[in-house]
Amino acid sequence: MIVLLIVVICILLYVKGTKNFKYWEKKGIKYCKPVPFFGNSLRKYFQKISPTDQLAEIYRNYPGEKCVGCFDSNHRALVLRDPELIKHVLVADFIHFYPKGMNMHQTEPLMNNLFSADGDLWKVLRQKLSVAFTTGKLKAMFPILLEQAERLEKIVCDASEKCLEVNVRDLMACFTTDAIAACGFGVDTNSLNDESSAFRKLGKRIFDIKLRDNVVFMSKFIATDTFQNLKFFAPEVETAITEIVKSIFEARNNKPIGRKDFVDILLELQNQKTLIGESLTRKDKNGDPEKCEIVLDEMLLTAQAFILFGAGYETSAATISFTLNQLAYNPEIQVKCQEEIDNVLQKHGKLCYEAIMEMKYLEMVFKEGLRMYPPIGFLIRQCAKKYTFPETNLTIDKGIAVLIPLQAMQNDEKYFKEPLKFMPERFDPKNADEIKKYSFLPFGAGPRACIGMRFGILESLTGLATILSKYSVVPSTNSRRNLITDPTIALVQNIKGGIPLKFVSRTN
Repeated sequence: MIVLLIVVICILLYVKGTKNFKYWEKKGIKYCKPVPFFGNSLRKYFQKISPTDQLAEIYRNYPGEKCVGCFDSNHRALVLRDPELIKHVLVADFIHFYPKGMNMHQTEPLMNNLFSADGDLWKVLRQKLSVAFTTGKLKAMFPILLEQAERLEKIVCDASEKCLEVNVRDLMACFTTDAIAACGFGVDTNSLNDESSAFRKLGKRIFDIKLRDNVVFMSKFIATDTFQNLKFFAPEVETAITEIVKSIFEARNNKPIGRKDFVDILLELQNQKTLIGESLTRKDKNGDPEKCEIVLDEMLLTAQAFILFGAGYETSAATISFTLNQLAYNPEIQVKCQEEIDNVLQKHGKLCYEAIMEMKYLEMVFKEGLRMYPPIGFLIRQCAKKYTFPETNLTIDKGIAVLIPLQAMQNDEKYFKEPLKFMPERFDPKNADEIKKYSFLPFGAGPRACIGMRFGILESLTGLATILSKYSVVPSTNSRRNLITDPTIALVQNIKGGIPLKFVSRTN
């Protein structure tokens, strides 16, 4: 009897764990053959391949297809390979794909942030928080940002004088941590000289995927309803960001102090108690958006601080360090970059906001780094209601995940000639027509494009200009031209073994 019961349970589990596996076959779409319970994500769940590399592999294995079906456990997903289809998802038919579907069952407070929130909550937050990244705000932030860049230069100077090899991935993470803490939160963390600071420890923990995190991630995908109350982020992460935000709010007596930074904006919202905005999906009888109301509490505000910090420091650190590695192996490009920096600084007399805006070749170098190695290597959307892709016979249902493999597309010779070659001239404005629209999307596109894009670019260019104005970056003993992605990461890409390089003073 017990044996029979076990057999029945196994059969039921198998049926439940494979119930969607015929979906793409019925649609007439080529798809990756799934494994029971794990779908196509077995290696990803066991940290043998990163999510970005997994999607890149799918992308390369189906070169003639516009899209490919796959399965994350038993969840159906569609990988897009065609820029025209991507345009419809991100821009033209956005209302069908506004969710990301990341906060399963809406049970995790930290996931109610601008990056992963959906529906009316996302739209109202976007409207209210966009004011943090206006041109005026960026100009006002620049002197604070420059202070952090000058600290970075001192660390580089010391390493140069001592002829030390430096893991620039960690160094840039410290710099961007200090930059976002100072500019956004008004806090001097000094992570460049003290890695035990609260912000630095939090940043490390967010992106250090431990066994607990991976088990939760896997469990929530394999048995979503059963493990709906498990949280992606570990308790210590939630506790740390809550304590940080609380202490900063208390230091300002829970009132804006005139800095006009991100914390001031959050405090202004807190004092309003509720947010009023236009609904994303509900219309009145005249076809106009209905009004919607979002009730504010401390945890909702904390979630916004959490994503500003997490997304703001790690993505920029990844791009700056990868770009420096490319410059170390392409000295002729580095020299050209330094010549531009020298000329602009001679004109302005110092590094200032206007000077950074004039460094067009440096920006081209930065964009080429983003093309080859975008910090977030894919985009995700969720189908909000049944949708038929234009000029295709493909109709997908509500709840289907749509995946856009950025890194794979941005390194496809179909869109970028000699994609493995570092060529900043691709992004010369004169060559703009040669880049197919929606093939280069490091910040996304459409209404859900990265809200902090301009700050991220400014932060990165300031760090690069500060270093390159006085130092050259060169390969060291343990440097590698071809970097290997760490398969244990979840979202923002990291390099296995770091990025060791050396700095050499240009005065020598």
